[in-house]
Amino acid sequence: MWKPQERIKYTVVEDQWPTAKEAEDSQLFSPIQVGPMKLDSRTWVPAMVPWRSNENGDVTEDVLAWYERFARGKPGLIVVEATGIRDIPSGPLLRISSDKYLAGLTSLVDTIKRASKGETRVLIQIIDFLQIRRRPDPTKYLDRHLTIRPEHYTALPSPLDAKNESALRSALKALSLEQLESVLSAKEWEDLQYGYRERITDTHLSHIARLPELLPQLFSAAARRAEIAGFDGVELHYAHAYTMASYLSATNTRKDGYGNTLKGRLRLPLEVYQAVRKSCSKNFVVGCRFLSDEIINHGTRVHEACLIAKALADAGMDFLSVSRGGKFDDAKQPRVGGAVYPYTGRSGYECMPSYISDAQGPFGRNVEPVSLIRELLHQNGLNTPVVLAGGQYGFYQAESLLKQNKADIVGFARQALADPDWFQKVKLGLGNQVRLCKYTNYCEGLDQKHKQVTCELWDRENLEQPGIDKSHDGKRRLLAPMWLPPVNR
Repeated sequence: MWKPQERIKYTVVEDQWPTAKEAEDSQLFSPIQVGPMKLDSRTWVPAMVPWRSNENGDVTEDVLAWYERFARGKPGLIVVEATGIRDIPSGPLLRISSDKYLAGLTSLVDTIKRASKGETRVLIQIIDFLQIRRRPDPTKYLDRHLTIRPEHYTALPSPLDAKNESALRSALKALSLEQLESVLSAKEWEDLQYGYRERITDTHLSHIARLPELLPQLFSAAARRAEIAGFDGVELHYAHAYTMASYLSATNTRKDGYGNTLKGRLRLPLEVYQAVRKSCSKNFVVGCRFLSDEIINHGTRVHEACLIAKALADAGMDFLSVSRGGKFDDAKQPRVGGAVYPYTGRSGYECMPSYISDAQGPFGRNVEPVSLIRELLHQNGLNTPVVLAGGQYGFYQAESLLKQNKADIVGFARQALADPDWFQKVKLGLGNQVRLCKYTNYCEGLDQKHKQVTCELWDRENLEQPGIDKSHDGKRRLLAPMWLPPVNR
């Protein structure tokens, strides 16, 4: 992953925690209305992909155990991981693409509600993504996958007969990298160096051209299933490197009315929202996750993100959850056989900053952008709740953000992974027992490899304990050790 040049090492220390009375009287543990839904506290566990499903996208026993563990901590709300809306192979990622997933998803909702004793609300994040392939072996790419064009013959240092494809492929393999780059098109060179990746601007492909026609139906059908399964609402995934974020991006140059200008870029996200809203009841929450800043060249920056937020809130979104970065555009080149990962460049670092940072530090890098977004909404009479996430781990840190009107709800992702009981411990005045995230991004490294995500702070603890679930290689426990509040001991 990209690291700042300054490479300053930060240590997470929190030696002040509230009493139970102070927590009870705080804004963080006060209720808030999110559209038709009331949260008991302003604590929010954002969507994290733990790779606990299977190749079919089912709710497995590991998935149920994962969310049950978070629910025991009783946060105000849990967002279930990014869940695919198409019935296509996508590795061990949850799917909500057909009715066959309803039974499992219903069981997931019931598990969370039961484990939290009804105190935690639950949303599911629904996502669309385009095709991406692993970086190919150069020889195999040039032998099999490269589609030969007439220009290849004439662009060679020594032009060949246009009818001799075998000789051409042999000649291409003999070129230096510099020569090969000059012969291939920019897209062919990228496919060789990074792996093939579809973009929403590939409108020469019929299925890409038809996305504006298809996606509102797919998202709305998925949302309807979510409501049937008992979720309190959906979070539309309009962030990072995926399809809907690509429509919102300033890099979207589609000329069919769904890109090029801000109005055009907003068109499909708004049409998807409207289709979802129509397919569900008025008691069902519909909000989205989007970016305060793409952190890439020619991408959407904060001033335009404020305008996007206003458009989404004007349309009726029940909440806006704000992240940043995490794009393919500046991702590092993967090894041969690996897939490009959108959290390895600078934009990826801004999404998940680590303890090695610059003078600004890894904590609160998204605070001011989110504050600007919230301020613009309120200036325009829009009270849509804004969820802030990114490097939040302490009570006073979170409480200060709320008191200063920087956000309405605080998200705890990596900190909740480090200690799912953070919320209960702090509320009971036992903050000194919290296991603090070190922000080493150990978890992110596992995610990049599509390994079952765990936390280094607990995944080797009491490995010999009878009955604990372990990772596929048997070297890590899959769940944080159980913690019981004093009243239950």
